[in-house]
Amino acid sequence: MPLLSYRDALNQALREEMRRDPAVFLMGEEVGVYQGAYKVSRGLLEEFGPERVVDTPITELGFAGIGVGAAMAGLRPVVEFMTWNFALLAIDQIVNSAAKMLYMSGGQVPIPIVFRGPGGAALQLAAQHSQSFEAWYANVPGLKVVMPSNPADAKGLLKSAIRDNNPVVFIEGEMMYNTKGEVPDGEHVVPLGVADVKREGTDVTIVAHAKMVGLALKAAEEMAKDGISAEVVDPRTIRPLDVATIVASVRKTNRCVIVEEGWPFAGIGAQVVDDIQREAFDWLDAPVLRVTSADVPMPYNKGLEKLAKPDVPKIREAVHRVLYRGG
Repeated sequence: MPLLSYRDALNQALREEMRRDPAVFLMGEEVGVYQGAYKVSRGLLEEFGPERVVDTPITELGFAGIGVGAAMAGLRPVVEFMTWNFALLAIDQIVNSAAKMLYMSGGQVPIPIVFRGPGGAALQLAAQHSQSFEAWYANVPGLKVVMPSNPADAKGLLKSAIRDNNPVVFIEGEMMYNTKGEVPDGEHVVPLGVADVKREGTDVTIVAHAKMVGLALKAAEEMAKDGISAEVVDPRTIRPLDVATIVASVRKTNRCVIVEEGWPFAGIGAQVVDDIQREAFDWLDAPVLRVTSADVPMPYNKGLEKLAKPDVPKIREAVHRVLYRGG
């Protein structure tokens, strides 16, 4: 299989879907002439022209609303935000229009739209540009929330999101665009709502999404040297959440650690813990622990930023705690 970067896998998905369906178009800040802030839309303007690769002003609320209207009219817009931090300005259109239109129309008006762009912390982008908002959007009925952790899933999930008749919030890891991995040739579609066991294990389940999957896998590899067998489950889709796969893993390992980049209060991990305690309580040999970012605005200072983020040592510590091991 070809080795592609995360950004090139996303680009391939966009290109293939735009070729497959003339109703698909891309819009957003600098997606055309500049070829995307992270070069995800490289070459698309040349192939598809300015009517299908549309540069917009810096008006997130405005062009998100145009995208919703286009979806209501039968098109399949892909709306790119330069960062999900900027999408705060468009949240009214995402939550009050896109998410609710199918319900409020009595099922008559589907909204096949994808809102996509980078989310989470990068390096020293400080408090206003380092936020993880997936828990916000996952809280809203009518939205699907997708967060791929590798290039193959990025391509397959984006293709599924574009074909879906519901609004999809597609959050890409801001630090992952250069990440490389094998991506299948030809038609590669990953269904929404299906988790993936990235590593088999028997002693503890680590549930992680997006770029936290890489940290979880690294922690699992290190702990294997100490005789700890960790299973890593990647939900891939935050909503709908594949509870069955997570529960099956916890019933096998009897212990669980959840890793997420978001804040701890009312985070994705809190929902996963609730699902586990309802569906696998009798199988648990220890309380479920969560590893999250610190409950503070992200510091700009490099050392403080590092302390605020999840990392491999924090995951190892949590695993040792649920295994009742010291060190």
